Amino acid sequence: MLSTFEGFIPGDRYSPLYILTIVVINLPIITILLHGLWQVVSPKDPNVPPVVFHWIPIFGSAAQYGHDPINFFFKCREKYGDVFTFILFGRKMTVALGPKGNHFVTGGKLSEVSAEEAYTHLTTPVFGKDVVYDVPNHILMEQKRFVKFGLSVENFRAYVGLIEDEVETYLNNDPSFTVYGLGDINEWGSFNALKCMQELTIFTASRTLQGKEVRASLDKSFADLYNDLDGGFTPLNFLFPNLPLESYRKRDRAQKAMSDFYVQIQENRKDEDHSHDHDMLAALASQKYKDGTPLTERQIAHIMIALLMAGQHTSSATASWALLHLADRPDIADALYEEQVKHFSTPDGKLRAMTYEELKDLPLLDSVIRETLRVHPPIHSIIRKVIKDVPVPGSLANPGPDLTYIVPKGHYILSCPALSQADPAVWRDANKWDPLRWSDPEGVAAQAFKTYDDATGEKVDYGFGAVSKGTESPYQPFGAGRHRCIGEQFAYVQLGVVLSTIVRRLEMKLDTPIPSPDFHTMITLPKKPCNIRYRRRNFD
Repeated sequence: MLSTFEGFIPGDRYSPLYILTIVVINLPIITILLHGLWQVVSPKDPNVPPVVFHWIPIFGSAAQYGHDPINFFFKCREKYGDVFTFILFGRKMTVALGPKGNHFVTGGKLSEVSAEEAYTHLTTPVFGKDVVYDVPNHILMEQKRFVKFGLSVENFRAYVGLIEDEVETYLNNDPSFTVYGLGDINEWGSFNALKCMQELTIFTASRTLQGKEVRASLDKSFADLYNDLDGGFTPLNFLFPNLPLESYRKRDRAQKAMSDFYVQIQENRKDEDHSHDHDMLAALASQKYKDGTPLTERQIAHIMIALLMAGQHTSSATASWALLHLADRPDIADALYEEQVKHFSTPDGKLRAMTYEELKDLPLLDSVIRETLRVHPPIHSIIRKVIKDVPVPGSLANPGPDLTYIVPKGHYILSCPALSQADPAVWRDANKWDPLRWSDPEGVAAQAFKTYDDATGEKVDYGFGAVSKGTESPYQPFGAGRHRCIGEQFAYVQLGVVLSTIVRRLEMKLDTPIPSPDFHTMITLPKKPCNIRYRRRNFD
């Protein structure tokens, strides 16, 4: 290596300047080698989870985790067991795997772990102040109760027809479905699954949850605001909250503009009666905290932004994956269509509109959604910050007789439901998308869902109504415990109507294999290209 630089370094090869220059040039390599050696020879604390070997200080295992977290965790489990720590840009991330690991993280005590400290630097600049993770946990639980008030059965009944209408309007007017509009059942077209589902998710959510004013405002200026705000909801923002980048400045400007937009809607509504509206703005307007303090207009605005951002990502990702798999499995798509024919046929051979109660009684549709969520959970990692030393239960990881792992204060703990849902020790053909696995009432899938739903088991009220814990299930598509997603039931309604309406209208196929997951985003999306070929299923 010295000879490589001899022609470029002035002075005698044994001079101090020459030696210093060589040392500086090779300092990164020397540092990496010394760091690796130190990990091998340094004494290990038997009460602290083992640390995943890594070459580069501070950077740690960021590349492996960021590229494919599921495969990374499976390999680490083989070497270190169900509990281990990896370094992520200086953060010490202690991973707890399997159902017991899920419970350890999502069922953690508030006195020991904090979701707020783990996420607020990402969510608050996007959602806004005084909501979600920018408030103490007991306030967040009250805000979830406010949202749950708006997610009523009465509203869901109204939403089914609105969502169906949005999907049909989209198919009839979007340029991606020009071939569909021609009415020829023999002509094939193509659409980008992710792009179309992202747009359709915003249209359906704004038509239902967000309110008619938001739906009417979905023009280019709103789309630009949304895109700028969405640009602040990335892994980069999670890891580095305050970088002097234009994307961060655009995020902040968009957040203020969108917040003002929702406040203005509330101002405009003051002289009108919206008590019978089915949107979330109407539901939140009347809500008060337990001490009698009403929600402010700004808090309502920020809750609405949070609902738009969080729901759009997760639902559009799930809808995209579901359509890709249905296009890859036309036998399942045809069976899904036949289920629609069985339940909704009319004497003239057409299919009538669905109702909310009927939508809940479609077993194959339910299985398609559940299986898509199992194979492609929108969020692969759930994180909490440790605010007080936490002992790891011996049933999860036992380092030896009379020993207990302790996760120190300042670490982060992380569970990976995506690994539990793809664990071959739990699931037969774990990586295979097979909705029929959910039809066996005694099968692993049904039992996992029973543990998650726990309909007849103990319920806990964290402040937003009694829910099942679900923290020890190997199937956790909407999280578990006090931070379980409040929009779970709405997601089933939205996804169910979108998928049903598309399957009624279109036959689909893939010319390429199903895309791999892209783990470089906050939500696990299909990699490009993700195009689906389609044709009109029947003449009108």
